[in-house]
Amino acid sequence: MADSRPTAEAILSRAWQSRGVLACALWPLSLLFGGLAALRRLLFALGIKRAERLPVPVIVVGNVFVGGTGKTPFAIWLIEALRAAGLHPGVISRGYGAGNGAGQTLEVSPEAAASQVGDEPLLIAQRTGVPLVVGRRRVAAARSLLAAHPEVDVIISDDGLQHYALGRDIEIVLSDARGVGNGWLLPAGPLREPASRRRDFSVLNVGLQGKAPAGVHAMCLQADEAVQLAPPQARKPLTQMGEGAVRLAAVAGIGNPERFFATLEGAGLSFARHPLPDHYDFAIDPFAGLAADVILITEKDAVKCRAIEAIRNDPRIWVVPVTARIDGALAEHLVEKLRERPTA
Repeated sequence: MADSRPTAEAILSRAWQSRGVLACALWPLSLLFGGLAALRRLLFALGIKRAERLPVPVIVVGNVFVGGTGKTPFAIWLIEALRAAGLHPGVISRGYGAGNGAGQTLEVSPEAAASQVGDEPLLIAQRTGVPLVVGRRRVAAARSLLAAHPEVDVIISDDGLQHYALGRDIEIVLSDARGVGNGWLLPAGPLREPASRRRDFSVLNVGLQGKAPAGVHAMCLQADEAVQLAPPQARKPLTQMGEGAVRLAAVAGIGNPERFFATLEGAGLSFARHPLPDHYDFAIDPFAGLAADVILITEKDAVKCRAIEAIRNDPRIWVVPVTARIDGALAEHLVEKLRERPTA
């Protein structure tokens, strides 16, 4: 198993939940961060720096809270909702850890390597088959996408709320049970921008039993089965994974591992928890020394594990796909707002 000592990321995550000693020590830096971010927003608002508009509508999906809020499952839901409305979406993404240079763009195929395109874009491509391009500059990625796929009539920017150079028609801000933490900006708190920033729609990842306040759309992540990572990739209902005298473990290298663990608990499973840093690359095999008969992992981790022979052939490892469920008429509101956009 990987080193279990607290990482700097874990220490900061705990500090960001309260206004304790560490957070207070970092607070002056958060004022500087906030001032620079506000200046950048002002430059775009005054037109000194210009946002580039594209010939098709752009939906930006993101979060102001650092770390995972369920953005990738939501993006997959959004792709399918737009398709159901007769639209042809495409996706652009920065691609965490992607190997593309500053001015380069790269189209993501389901067979791509996560090290080249990023784990989240690869998962989206594998689940949906949507046209998807990664690039550090989102405008360049969007233009590359439209050039290669002229049928695309709406673009989803996976993250990028703070990438103001890309003009947008709709902003969707996701959050989860952590709320705004201690309410401070980076590095004293977990917020990239003030929680009060404008948005068109708010989505709250409430878990299986939670509710969202008025004006906020509730989302939960549903998991029904587990799929074996190694061939023959058997499938079993998730609720049956703990049957018999098996030692069950759960490993997650995502932004909020506790959410994955809560999903498994909701299925009635008892297991040993093994959180990993977000975007863990599995260069060190965390499963080799794990005393478990069955190991449950996330889809996001699976796209990287399949590229490592020693891991992908471990019959103990099972992947747990999740599907976002959104209440209310969010899809209808989105499509209505898109159709209100003036044509070029």
